Parts: sequence; structure tokens; C-alpha cells
Amino acid sequence: MARIAGVNIPTNKRVVIALQYIHGIGPRLAADIVSKNNIPAERRVNQLSDAEVIAIRETIDRDYQVEGDLRRETSMNIKRLMDLGCYRGLRHRRGLPVRGQRTHTNARTRKGPAKAIAGKKK
Repeated sequence: MARIAGVNIPTNKRVVIALQYIHGIGPRLAADIVSKNNIPAERRVNQLSDAEVIAIRETIDRDYQVEGDLRRETSMNIKRLMDLGCYRGLRHRRGLPVRGQRTHTNARTRKGPAKAIAGKKK
């Protein structure tokens, strides 16, 4: 099992797919990483040599922000908005949708399960 950026990537999957298990690497970045290291697209993780795994690890460390650093930066950006007191920060603070979606109905993912209001039935 190869360990890259603190994540154990699955061994029996293709390298492009397995790299996407790392937070911050999607299909496009995974394809870029594989092409930079001259690894064939159909190669599986268990077929990689140690040198190829080290090359992938070094490429990710050098060129991309992934896992803990990326999560930290995202949370700091949200905290900054909340500290500023801007509209987006207030929406984050209240746990409501941030990007202008309606909340009269829907928005259950952000608001949580519906709460019953007593005395409404007639």
C-alpha cells in the first residue's frame, strides 16, 4: 500500500484514480501529476516502483497544496470572513446557505433536520 501525503492510497486501482483519494487532488490534477512523472495512464498502484512512488510524492509536495495545509487554509478563509462580519461570514456563523440559495423551503443540508413548531395545527 503506497502512502502519499499522509493518505494510504488503494493498491489495486489505476494511479490516476488512486491519487484522487488525496484531499485537494481531483481528476485534472491527478492526470497532470501522472503525466509529469511519465507514468502510463493504465498503470496500477501495485505495479509502481519505489522510485515512481517517491517521484509522485515529491511532485505533490513541491507543486500542490493538499490534505492538512489545504484544510487549514480553507478554515482560515472562513474564519476570516466570520471575523470581518461580512454577509458571507454571518451566513457561515448561522449555518445557513452562503451563496444566495433560498431558505424558505429546502436548505436542509445546512439547516439540519426540520424542527416542528408547536401550535401551528388547526
